[in-house]
This record gives sequence, structure tokens and C-alpha cells, in this order.
Amino acid sequence: MTVVTGWDLFEDLRDAQDEMLRLNRLRAYRLGQAGQVYDAGTTKATWMPTVDISERKDAYLVAVELPGVGINDLEITFQDGLMTIQGERYSAHDSSEEKMHRVERRYGPFRRSITLPSHVMADEIEATAQDGVLQILVPKAADVQAKRIQVHVSQKHADPASGTEAEISS
Repeated sequence: MTVVTGWDLFEDLRDAQDEMLRLNRLRAYRLGQAGQVYDAGTTKATWMPTVDISERKDAYLVAVELPGVGINDLEITFQDGLMTIQGERYSAHDSSEEKMHRVERRYGPFRRSITLPSHVMADEIEATAQDGVLQILVPKAADVQAKRIQVHVSQKHADPASGTEAEISS
């Protein structure tokens, strides 16, 4: 007797998607990015804005995505080669007035620290914000070139055993 069973491709895809979502939630929980709950037990997870760092001949450029963060809620410090960008993004929704069905944006405090090379001019770092992107210009110090020392061929060579110089032919 032959038993015929049905196979549903989409059921397998749904199972795979569910597993991926479960693993992603587990990863987010371990990184402290678990979903935020807006109810009686309100807790806000820490989040980290995305950062792009590029280099020009004269400066390093740091671009930080910070939509919804006011410049008064932002602090940038530079100490001992470490630039720290920290602040807080506040939710625009009043949880007592609205019932949230889905919250994907992150709110709360954030902090990003970036180690910069020692050859930057800390006193001339500039920051501007436009369209939710913070741009930080970190000028490089004047190039410090290592001095090149040329080695010359000597015609006389000291003999350490006898303490006398001997002629060397090249």
C-alpha cells in the first residue's frame, strides 16, 4: 500500500523564517537590543546609531545617523584619542494616550566610542547636523614624516678583536 502525503513548500519557508526571527531576537537580546515595551512595565533598551568613518588626505569624517535626536540631546567628547558620541532619543508617542501595535524604532540613551589615531587636531574637531545625520570632521595633524637615514659604505672597517682598522675592498 502506498501512502501519499502532501508537501507544502510555503510551510517549510514559514518554518525557516520563524527560526530566523527566533535567532535574531535571541541575538538582539544578548546585545541588549531587545524590543522595547510601552506599557506599565516600561523599559527602554539601549540602542546604537549606525556610523560611517571615512578618511581624506586632510581629515577623518564620521557620519552618524541620528534621526529624531535634537542637538541639545547630544554630547560629543574627545579625550586620550577616544571620541565619544552620546545622547538620547525620546519617543514622540504618549503611551498613555495611544496603544502601540508595532514599535521598530529604538528610543532611549545611546553611546558610541571611536578610537582615533594620535595624529589628529583635537582642538579643531567640528560637528554639524542636517537631515538626521551628524557629520564630524576630525582634522589630521601635519604629517609627521620619519627621517630617512642613508647608510653609506665605509672604506675602513674596525676590527673589534684587535682594536685596529682594516681596509675593506668593495
